[in-house]
Amino acid sequence: MFLSRSLEVAFLHESERNAAAMLTLPLWNLGLMLVVLAAGADADPSKTGVADLAHVDADFAIQGEYTGTIVWTGYYRAVGLQVVAQGDGKFIGRLYPGGLPGNGFIGGSTTAMTGGREGNLVRLNGEGLQFQLQTGMTVTATDSAGRCLGSLQPMHRYSLTTGAAPPYGAVVLFDGKDTSRLKNAKVSDKGLLQIGAETVDSYRDFTFHAEFKTPYMPKATGQARGNSGFYLQKRYEVQVLDSFGLEPQFNDAASLYRFKAPDLNMCFPPLSWQTYDIDFTSPRFDDAGKRTVKGRITVRHNGVVVQNHLELENKTGGGSPEGPNPLPILFQNHGNAVEFRNIWLVDRSNPTPAPCVPCAVQVVRCR
Repeated sequence: MFLSRSLEVAFLHESERNAAAMLTLPLWNLGLMLVVLAAGADADPSKTGVADLAHVDADFAIQGEYTGTIVWTGYYRAVGLQVVAQGDGKFIGRLYPGGLPGNGFIGGSTTAMTGGREGNLVRLNGEGLQFQLQTGMTVTATDSAGRCLGSLQPMHRYSLTTGAAPPYGAVVLFDGKDTSRLKNAKVSDKGLLQIGAETVDSYRDFTFHAEFKTPYMPKATGQARGNSGFYLQKRYEVQVLDSFGLEPQFNDAASLYRFKAPDLNMCFPPLSWQTYDIDFTSPRFDDAGKRTVKGRITVRHNGVVVQNHLELENKTGGGSPEGPNPLPILFQNHGNAVEFRNIWLVDRSNPTPAPCVPCAVQVVRCR
């Protein structure tokens, strides 16, 4: 999920890899679908990515998540399907046994799918299965002989921590208007924070909530696809990336950059609002500056724990060297049009005590 070394931030990662609770809505968001169909523009995404639904291409309406029950390996099975647009009518997909990640996926191996557009129809194939998709329609599953195996429905998911209100005593870093707690803050006309800002203050131990949206970049791959990140203390990067529909890698979304992949890929499709809820405890140092206790981090991506009380061996990627002094949090500028909203922090090193509320005392007379 982070600038030249002299700036203590890496603006460009090297090109690499092809690399909860949640509520679900059983039908694709109709309003979104109508916007996509009305746009009808086959715009070639720029290097920054498309951040506005009015400029997406026709493939955007196919990309997304689907769930249902099909006959698979001789049994009726619940499955989840993620479909990823790759530009010019090309698609890849991933089939999950049990359901979507965070909503039924039982773990284990997944099935990779590939395919493309044939007029208004998209076909995905993999391991003797074929899925036929059309915008806003039920997805039909068939075997290699063309026999129907079942169907899937479009799903539009969102994190239960979306819109989470800051608790008492929290430091509100960005509420859509006030940027007094941020340096280099740029806000769009829609009230969304742009890449490249950092906090005015430094923090040691904290709980951090942020919401972000990656742009639509169907022709981009790997680290060029919706890249940003949260540099905690400018040292430890929780990567932001459009890793939707991929096997998780150590430089993908919700990874500790180049240190550890997330336990589960909880990415939603691009242009969906997503959440990170992060508990961070800074390492401890003695008077001589020697580290005595390693830092730890827990990351919840869209409400699901994907890094669980992870011990940090060192700074990540292009982060600043470890040290006893706390540093600000930075929202990485990687050149992609990632946007942020509703960002707040609970400073556990300097907590604000809650006001005392007198308790009501009930007097009971004995007879």
